[in-house]
Amino acid sequence: MEPTAANIRKSIEKNWNEYLSKYGNLFSSSSVSGSSPPSVFVGSFGYPKVGVGPMVPPIHGDTSILDAPERWLGKTLEEIVNFRLNLVRGTQNVSVSNPQGRYIENLQELAMSSNTPDSEITFYKNTTPTTFIDGESAPFGPIGEIKSAKFSGMSTSKSVEKAYYDRDLKAEDAVLALYNSGIEISKIQKCFSIGMFGKDRKLVPTRWSITATDDMISKNLVDEILDYSQIDSYLVFTHEHLGNQFSVLLFPHRWIYEMEEAWHTDKGEIGFGADAEDANGLDHYPSIAGAYFAAKLGIAEYLSKKKRQAGVLVLREIQPEYAVPVGVWQVREAIRAAMNKIPTLVDTLDQGIDIACKNMSISKNEWLAKGTILKMLKQKTITDYF
Repeated sequence: MEPTAANIRKSIEKNWNEYLSKYGNLFSSSSVSGSSPPSVFVGSFGYPKVGVGPMVPPIHGDTSILDAPERWLGKTLEEIVNFRLNLVRGTQNVSVSNPQGRYIENLQELAMSSNTPDSEITFYKNTTPTTFIDGESAPFGPIGEIKSAKFSGMSTSKSVEKAYYDRDLKAEDAVLALYNSGIEISKIQKCFSIGMFGKDRKLVPTRWSITATDDMISKNLVDEILDYSQIDSYLVFTHEHLGNQFSVLLFPHRWIYEMEEAWHTDKGEIGFGADAEDANGLDHYPSIAGAYFAAKLGIAEYLSKKKRQAGVLVLREIQPEYAVPVGVWQVREAIRAAMNKIPTLVDTLDQGIDIACKNMSISKNEWLAKGTILKMLKQKTITDYF
């Protein structure tokens, strides 16, 4: 019997509470003064009126690593959780459809900042620890309702500023322009979330903006690689990070993509999820949520760089060591790391599947039973799809 989402979440929150008590720099205070990484957060509870505000640690100086997922690869789970628990989240309730006023403007200036601005926040009452986990965005520390907020010493990123002031530029075009100019995805996501792009500007909850940003960029890259010739070999890439085992199998085919996930519970049960697409894209929201687009982005970047297209299978085993979800950034960065390695070259699809499953506790037959692409390929020849 597969574990239910409720049971999985209950297990996650139990582990999270243990981390809070063991590693959390949790303080209760009516104010916080420090240097924001810079960081803003848009909640989803109560949508369309949501809690919006900065995240500030009680630390002065260069705090950028506290909210820079691109720099967390190779860090331990404890290190990442400690980064996040230092961030105090301030909130004010704001309508997502009306992101105006000085408070929102200050947050937009903070989001586009290229340094770590000095920040002073006072709350209506002492901050309280939170156990909020959504699996998409990274966790954070105490939370409080903002009475006042001041930021100083901000240095604006010129390319982000240009997109911000261009009211005729569509939001998706702004995201792609910043990505192509080398701006980190985590910064683009924050700016998109706080309503800085497009003609009809709205706030987008952080958890949704992460997925939307990955989706927009990966879709654009796939449109590009559809014009490239297919790879002519079978390649297997692997990477392990934070108790997650990843395998990526590329094989000769026009673009098709499937991601399968398997996870363990403390009862010894295994759950599975899988989603797939062809050149027409995905026609539904993936059951495995933002991880699907995060992995797709890392692979599309690789194929774009190589100027090739391929069939793609991603296997992700989430092991018990991954006690606290820290966000889908780790999927994106792990896939990027995998694709930067020298792949294992094999002669057949079956050999590729064997190598992909080699270091996982989930058997080849279990993976085959849950996915769709491999069944399809085994039932027909490659030429049947042209």
